[in-house]
Amino acid sequence: MLQITDLSARVAGRLLIDHASLTLPTGTKAGLVGRNGAGKSTLFRVITGDLAAETGSVSFPKNTRLGQVAQEAPGTEESLIEIVLKADVERVALLAEAETATDPNRIADIHIRLADIEAHSAESRASSILSGLGFDIAAQARPASSFSGGWRMRVALAAVLFSQPDMLLLDEPTNYLDLEGTLWLENFVSRYPHTVLVISHDRDVLNNAVNAIVHLDQQKLNFYRGDYDQFERQRAEKLELLHKAIGKQEAHRKHMEAFVERFRAKASKARQAQSRLKALEKMQPLQAIVEDHVTPFVFEGPEKAAASPIIRMEHATVGYTPGRPILSRLDLRIDTDDRIALLGQNGNGKSTFAKLLAGRLAEQSGTITRAPGLKIAFFAQHQIDDLRPAESAVQHVRRLMPDAAEAKVRAKVARMGLPTQKMDTAAEKLSGGEKARLLMGLATLDAPNLLILDEPTNHLDIEARESLVRALNDFPGAVILISHDRHMVEATMDRLWIVAEGTVSRYDGDLEDYKKLVLSGGTKGNSVGADPADLASAPAPQVSKIDQRRIAAERREQLKPLKAKISQLDIQISRLQKTIEGLDETLGDAALYTCDPARAAALNKQRSDAAKTLASCEENWLALTAEHDAAMAAE
Repeated sequence: MLQITDLSARVAGRLLIDHASLTLPTGTKAGLVGRNGAGKSTLFRVITGDLAAETGSVSFPKNTRLGQVAQEAPGTEESLIEIVLKADVERVALLAEAETATDPNRIADIHIRLADIEAHSAESRASSILSGLGFDIAAQARPASSFSGGWRMRVALAAVLFSQPDMLLLDEPTNYLDLEGTLWLENFVSRYPHTVLVISHDRDVLNNAVNAIVHLDQQKLNFYRGDYDQFERQRAEKLELLHKAIGKQEAHRKHMEAFVERFRAKASKARQAQSRLKALEKMQPLQAIVEDHVTPFVFEGPEKAAASPIIRMEHATVGYTPGRPILSRLDLRIDTDDRIALLGQNGNGKSTFAKLLAGRLAEQSGTITRAPGLKIAFFAQHQIDDLRPAESAVQHVRRLMPDAAEAKVRAKVARMGLPTQKMDTAAEKLSGGEKARLLMGLATLDAPNLLILDEPTNHLDIEARESLVRALNDFPGAVILISHDRHMVEATMDRLWIVAEGTVSRYDGDLEDYKKLVLSGGTKGNSVGADPADLASAPAPQVSKIDQRRIAAERREQLKPLKAKISQLDIQISRLQKTIEGLDETLGDAALYTCDPARAAALNKQRSDAAKTLASCEENWLALTAEHDAAMAAE
């Protein structure tokens, strides 16, 4: 059991945790959530003893083994399997002692203990973990120094998972994993036999791998049983009840104040007035929970739509070394309204394909045809390092708009989601999320037709990710997405392409099918040579270009009325939601029911009618959307 009592912690003079308490039962798998900068990583440092608490204490049972991913990735000449095996310190010590022990009783004790900790299966378990994180048998035998930093961090993660600590602390473990590794880790954590506390902004991890949520909010720790969706519902209910309680308390306060003012000078009522005055002094005002505002992402659509297909590939190949293509046999097309997620393990070529689409890499053979005037925006997480450290967001934008007025430049920066006080801050001093916003804003400044996002969520918290989901859904152009965030893929993408076996192919299943395929070991791709039949459907029969254009035009024409109805319903639903919000605000005034009960009843009926209409619109929207998706799938 983890017991946190009256804990306060401060970093660089800033109080992040203030007299917070928490009890985490043994065996709980909990997700630690909160806005970026709230103090989640600071809490981990206090738990591990790397940071001294200002007040309070952290305790757990004696001899509890804590485990967390090392901050520095291993870069030695040792093989990956050796690094992971060394993480089980007890096993290593027992094996070393077994080589030199002479006392028969001690030798017997050593071998009994080795059997208890299943030392005989250690190599198999270590290899299985490394395989799940993307390392095939050949890679496991290579030295860690031959891998990049991101892959080394996977080795560090594999090491802590193999050591099986009593309490496993994971701080954003999916940031250096691909979707396949994330799915494997999600499954591993859900089956882990001990206590887990994981910091994550991945909704699917928090819905499928944990059974409790710890919310760090307003410097306090709040425990909720259930997954993230259940947490959201419970928190919404809590906020609603608190809002009502504040309204009732305020009405009660005003009533007592009015009584005191009216009767304090009247002798027969003076005693009662004095009593209410004392009650007023003792009344502790309920504090409303302040919800942080999330600045929305805004991606401006193109002024002029490009003709479909916006990109057409025929027998194309791409790579970095002449004669050694990374991807080949590329026969694909992208239309103006396509929403495509790229699946496949890191190292299979997803980023290479994205660079090819963006024009950052030229095809080695074959042909790639792009629509005239096509504008492409490309965002990749590693581009954060390309920002000019000493220049502010305003200076970055001014480079792209040298003749624009100061007000227009700052307006562009504001639309990126950077607050006024951060506009003139040097890029090196911005947070990871703020840098990501700046990069996305710079990439989309010219209102592109095609938006390519390569792992855009690594530095975004859950609220910012939801804002990005809304922005992608509002963007009128085409989108190509590479992301380990399954929720974002499911919420924004219509089609799945899989990058494996040296090519890119259409995948006809959904993400749930793909998850089953990953966990069954069927998506190792270039790593272990999986059967391409397991990865994607067979290629469609060849159709002439004229027929393709005719079929595409007919499909767009047929879907126009359907898309128009869906758009109209979107607008109607939005208006109804705003109407209901306004009515709820008015009906939340307790005085309305006493001062004007007839108006209160009328407003209640109006809200009921609006809610029924909203439900009907949402049902129609779901039916039409399903019809539209079915038509798209039949293409």
